[in-house]
Amino acid sequence: MVKAYIQVKIEAGRDTEVFAEIGKLPDIKRANATYGICDMIIEADLPTIEDLDEFIFNKVRRVPGVRETATVIIAKAII
Repeated sequence: MVKAYIQVKIEAGRDTEVFAEIGKLPDIKRANATYGICDMIIEADLPTIEDLDEFIFNKVRRVPGVRETATVIIAKAII
């Protein structure tokens, strides 16, 4: 299982519609609106790295209003 946090930057004024569309995507464990360098953080669990690639490139990045993503793959759970 590949666990990752996907940081999402959203075009100004499109937050509500992006949140709604992201909420419909499969494989999301949790999604939170944030303040700071990104507008949303998605927590996702996928079977393989290829599935993670597919999720990011063909689902998250294709949501209208998503401007940029940065992904952090979990190496090891501490707690």
